[in-house]
Amino acid sequence: MPRTGENIYKRKDGRWEGRYIRERIDGKARYSAVYARSYREVKKKLEEAKKENQKKEQAVSKAGKIADIKGIWLSEAAVSLKESSVNKYEDILRSYILPEFGESELSEITNQQLIHFTNRLLSDGGTRGRGLAPSTVAEILSVMNGIRIYAIKKDYTVAYSTECVSLKKNQRDIRVFSLEEERRLLGYLQENMDLSALGIMLCLFTGIRLGELCALKWDDISIPEKKMSVSKTMQRLRCSTAAERKTEVRILEPKSTSSVRTIPLPDILMTLLQTFYIPGAFLLTGKNSRFVEPRTMQNHFKRITAACGIENANFHTTRHTFATRCIEMGFDVKSLSELLGHASVSITMNRYVHPSMALKRENMNRFSDLFTVS
Repeated sequence: MPRTGENIYKRKDGRWEGRYIRERIDGKARYSAVYARSYREVKKKLEEAKKENQKKEQAVSKAGKIADIKGIWLSEAAVSLKESSVNKYEDILRSYILPEFGESELSEITNQQLIHFTNRLLSDGGTRGRGLAPSTVAEILSVMNGIRIYAIKKDYTVAYSTECVSLKKNQRDIRVFSLEEERRLLGYLQENMDLSALGIMLCLFTGIRLGELCALKWDDISIPEKKMSVSKTMQRLRCSTAAERKTEVRILEPKSTSSVRTIPLPDILMTLLQTFYIPGAFLLTGKNSRFVEPRTMQNHFKRITAACGIENANFHTTRHTFATRCIEMGFDVKSLSELLGHASVSITMNRYVHPSMALKRENMNRFSDLFTVS
C-alpha cells in the first residue's frame, strides 16, 4: 500500500517504487518510475525526478507565428473591446505587423528587430513615407504586446518584449481659434444660419466631439431644462464580414463611459435651438432617417473656415477652443473635465491648463504688491 498522498509502493522483490506523471497525451497520464532499497531513498529520488521533469516541461513550449495566433487572440480580446477598437487592431495587424512579422516564429523575433521596426515606423512609416506619430507607433506596440502576453499564457515561446522600446511622445500644440477668428466664424454662421451652422455653434459652446454631433438627435435636447444628453457617437467602420476596404457608418456608444454625459446649455443657444427643434430627427438634417456622417461634416466645416479666412483648422478645433475659453473664464477643472467627457481630470489638466504668458506676468507682478525695491 502507498503511504498517504504519495505514489510509493513496496514491490514483491523487496524494492521500493515511486511513480510520477511524466506527461499527458490527449488527457491520459503517462508514468515513469524510480526504484530504491528503502522508502526514504526512493522518496528522495522521486522528488528529484519530479523536479527534473518539471524543468523539461517548462523548457518545451509551443512554436508559433503571429499569423497563426492573431485571429484567436483578437477574437478573445474582442469580448471586452468596442467594435471600433477591434477594427483599429485589425487595421494595425494588416498594415504594419503582419507584413513585418507575420511569418516569423514568435521565438525568433528579437528585441533588436522590434527596435529597428519601431525606428522605421517613426522615420518612414505611413502611406506617404513621412513617418508615423509616436502615439500611432505606441498603438502598434500595444498590439504586439497583447499578442505576446496571450502567446505566453498559451505556452508559446516568445523572445521579444515591447519594454525594450522607449518612445518619446512629443506634446503637440493644439490649434485653438483666436478670439478674433472665433468672432469671425460665429458671425459667418449667424449670417448663414441653417442646421449645419447651428451644429457648429453647438460644438463651439459645448465642446462635443464631431462624432457625437453627427449622432445627436433633437430628442437628446431638452428645451425646458436647457440641457443636452450625449450618449452616442457616429463612426465609419470597416465591415468585418465584407471585403477589406468596404466600410459603413455606425452609431455606437461613445469611446468611454465618461463620455456619456449631460451638458447644461448656455442661454446664447436656446432661441436658435427652439426655432429649429424637430422631435425625433437628427439635429444636422432635421430628418428621422437621414444623417450627416463625420467626414462630410468635416469637409463642410473646411469650406466654412476657408470662407472666413481661417487657416489650419479642423473640426476638433471647436472642442479645443471651447476648453481653452472655459479655462480662460475660470471654469473649475473638474466641471470642465465632466463637460468634455474626459476619463480623468488629469487629461484635462495636461491638455488645456497651460497658463498664458500674460497670466504668468500678472502672477509675477504680484510681488510688486508685497515688496518695494529701491
